[in-house]
Amino acid sequence: MDKYVIHGGKRLEGSVNISGAKNAAVAILPATILADSPCRIENLPDISDVKTLTYILEEMGAQVEYLDRHTVVIDPRPIHIDGVCADEARSIRASYYLIGALLGRCGRASVPLPGGCNFSVRPIDQHLKGFEVLGCRHSLDSGGMISVAAKDGELHGANIYLDVRSVGATINIILATVKARGLTIIENAAREPHVVDLANFLNTMGADILGAGTDTIKIHGVQKLRGASYTIIPDQIEAGTYMVAAAATGGDVTVRNVTPKHLESISAKLAEMGAAIEEGDDSVRVYNKGPLRRCTVKTMTHPGFPTDMQPQITTLLSVVPGTSMVIESIYDTRFKYVDELSRMGAQITVDGKMAIIEGVPKLKGAPVKALDLRAGAAMVIAGLIAEGTTQVENIQYIERGYETIVDKLAGLGADIYLKKGPDREIAKIG
Repeated sequence: MDKYVIHGGKRLEGSVNISGAKNAAVAILPATILADSPCRIENLPDISDVKTLTYILEEMGAQVEYLDRHTVVIDPRPIHIDGVCADEARSIRASYYLIGALLGRCGRASVPLPGGCNFSVRPIDQHLKGFEVLGCRHSLDSGGMISVAAKDGELHGANIYLDVRSVGATINIILATVKARGLTIIENAAREPHVVDLANFLNTMGADILGAGTDTIKIHGVQKLRGASYTIIPDQIEAGTYMVAAAATGGDVTVRNVTPKHLESISAKLAEMGAAIEEGDDSVRVYNKGPLRRCTVKTMTHPGFPTDMQPQITTLLSVVPGTSMVIESIYDTRFKYVDELSRMGAQITVDGKMAIIEGVPKLKGAPVKALDLRAGAAMVIAGLIAEGTTQVENIQYIERGYETIVDKLAGLGADIYLKKGPDREIAKIG
């Protein structure tokens, strides 16, 4: 089994370029099937979730051509099916966006139940509620296939209030309604940057979407969408991960190719802890002016502190003197990774949705597992600051969302390499 081997204690220094946003890419790729001509997508992250989605699109009949690692041209015109049978669709969470995209394209869809990281129960009830309001019926068969179809073959605009501010439901409803008849209004909509990026892409294609980035989004259905060229925004969570890693190692790192406004909640929390934050036009520099201070973190929907940064900040706080608290308000069971940190000497007590952290002087290297994508990033940060050697297994989770993480960290001075297979080391860097 592949694993990362990290010899901790190295201070991260230098600059790192951030890739395109995973969460935007996995929504924009399904959206291309709504077009009547080819789409060119640039700044795609070179990660496994993106490769899986492009493979699924090919299996559906689309013509997919990679011009380089980060640029793809997708021609959706050859697609003549309304379902997805690929087993790969069960391996990623974002496969459910194909439901909304297929509904928008042909008024019906059949897609396997989504997979992805298993850190909490994440139902799609808000998605299905939205589809019902739009005039759809849905069913789930014994094989785990979700089928959704408009009652008269055509979706009609409607007012939809989301009981929970769900990013996935917001995106799926947008995809389904950009070509629906009439006006759709989504209230209590998610406001995350990748929701805005999807809306911007669709508007470039000829859609009429207003209010993305606020809690009320209005979609006036249009008859057709044309192909377009579009550049995906930088990845907020990848950037935040390197920012936390810089603070955790007492380093000095400039995170480049970012939108600083998207990082404000992360920057503010690190500044509260005592880290220095310097913003440029498209960069953020993080370095420590002195010892970091304990704090309380509560995850919230955007523009609050992201739940996808919760494992990383918890790992940082595990070596900050004093008692800190992290409150998870989005998911019920996102502290499963704490047992892995405990193997390294962290003193963390979990009580429901709250973790109480007693900072220790240092962590000690140990074999640990990545239990999901962001928990895996947290294990890497733990290895960077630990005394001794840390081996991180289950790295396939990490590679779902972090492009060339070994190369990027090694470029900052980390002693990290990929160990391939049971005894054979490859790609040693640093």
